[in-house]
Amino acid sequence: MSAIQIKIKDKDKLVIKWNDGAESLITLKYLRDECPCANCKGETVLLKTYRPAKQKLTNPDAYKIKDIQTVGGYAIQITWKDGHSTGIYSWEYLKQLDKDQASGKSHGYDNLI
Repeated sequence: MSAIQIKIKDKDKLVIKWNDGAESLITLKYLRDECPCANCKGETVLLKTYRPAKQKLTNPDAYKIKDIQTVGGYAIQITWKDGHSTGIYSWEYLKQLDKDQASGKSHGYDNLI
């Protein structure tokens, strides 16, 4: 599975067309709120788990995309207009977000240990 086209629709949604013919529509707010980076979701390093405090995004640019770059053949990295750019969204994670956004499910960080 891989994306063949990614574009912004109506200034607040990301549309992804997949190589299997499917299409995903994810709101930019949900995409940013579910950023998978360590600063947003947490990480485990040397058997210690770091869980950041829930961030309140007050900058209106936090939900606007400045740039999208592909990472290898498996993900995208989004640079948001407020400067945040450390999240790498794998194809699988984007498919999961598309599936879960209707329920508003929050994706937390699971310990590696």
